[in-house]
Amino acid sequence: MNATQLAPHRGVVILVLGITSLYVCFLFGIAAWVMANTDLPRMDAGEMDPEGRGLTQAGKLCGIVGIALNVLALGVTCFFLFFAMGAAAISAG
Repeated sequence: MNATQLAPHRGVVILVLGITSLYVCFLFGIAAWVMANTDLPRMDAGEMDPEGRGLTQAGKLCGIVGIALNVLALGVTCFFLFFAMGAAAISAG
């Protein structure tokens, strides 16, 4: 296969999804992670344009960090919610 027959890379889309997962929702991070895990092996096999490898890897990393931060934020929120409920129950009793 020559360079004109390679599938175009989706590095920009993956990077945008990864960055969006940092600020909006972890679901964008999951999408970036899955797409990157699909595209990187295709680049290694020579089926996809390898020019977007850096963007794809950066998007995957941002997606992973976005998922981790969102899970951490959810955990902290649940902790403080239960803490507040316990404090309210103690002060009401």
